Amino acid sequence: MRDLKNKLTSGKNTKNIKSRKGKSFGYQVLGFGAGGGSSPFIIATGGTIKTSGNFKTHIFTSPGTFCVSNGGDACGSNTVDYFVVAGGGGSSGDRGGGGGAGGFRTSNSVGCVPGPQTSPLAADAGLPVCATGYPITVGGGGAGSVGGAGGQGSNSIFSSITSTGGGESLPGDGGDGGSGGGGYGGHPGGPGNTPPVSPSQGNNGGSGAGPANWGGGGGGGAGAVGGNGTTSAGAVGGAGSFISETFIGGCVSSYGTSGPVSSTRYFAGGGSGGALGVAGNTTSPAGGGGAGAPSNPGQGVAGTANTGGGSGGGSNGPGGCGNGNAGGSGIVIIRYKFQ
Repeated sequence: MRDLKNKLTSGKNTKNIKSRKGKSFGYQVLGFGAGGGSSPFIIATGGTIKTSGNFKTHIFTSPGTFCVSNGGDACGSNTVDYFVVAGGGGSSGDRGGGGGAGGFRTSNSVGCVPGPQTSPLAADAGLPVCATGYPITVGGGGAGSVGGAGGQGSNSIFSSITSTGGGESLPGDGGDGGSGGGGYGGHPGGPGNTPPVSPSQGNNGGSGAGPANWGGGGGGGAGAVGGNGTTSAGAVGGAGSFISETFIGGCVSSYGTSGPVSSTRYFAGGGSGGALGVAGNTTSPAGGGGAGAPSNPGQGVAGTANTGGGSGGGSNGPGGCGNGNAGGSGIVIIRYKFQ
């Protein structure tokens, strides 16, 4: 009877058994809370969302917030690729120069199509994100002017990436910015990639011809410098650069402009030069840059919205001054693997 009593007592009241049960239960709860309920992939909202294969793209054509509710991890995804284009520069009326394109900054690290569909301006590394809200700034295009200076484009911002607004055309040297504005009357274009970043966010504007017959310089673009005006015509703006259609969720027609490379969309082209007494340049560069005024007097063509294109320069001639026009607004696109 003594042995049976000891066995029963041990089975019901042994503290070691209770202790083991309690510790085991607590460990399981702790383990679940530490990682079992979170996704290894980024989860986020904000902007217009496109899905293509294993990737999501958030497109912002106006200010907003990229809201990350789960930052993911290295086993799934914890970085995003970015595409940040600032507003293009505006042009003046009788000064001829085209507006510079807004700064163009992008990365290619999480599965975008490589090779010829990847801009040479793309950085290799994306940006890490965590569970927080990221304010998005989409820069507006610079204002146009009748006789004075056009307006500089406004910056676009996502996280640590700032793209600078495009340089305006001025009564003299072109303005600086993401890409520089075109000059007029023998004056040089403005410097691009201001402030400097690597890879470069843009190029210099072209010089204006002068002094007797004044063709305006073209605004710089993300992919090329602006052309120089001549005594017989305004100059073409610098071409923009591109991203693959895959980056923007396969949406072919809504964003950017078509260009010579297939399956790509172009942004951040410089505005072409207008003129003072001679013909403006009526070419619209790839990337949303506006054409110069086709007549004297005449108004330059505005940069295309949400491309960061610079405005085409206005032309002056007998009978008055043609107006300048506004640069195109910018855009911010964020892309990541979600499954």
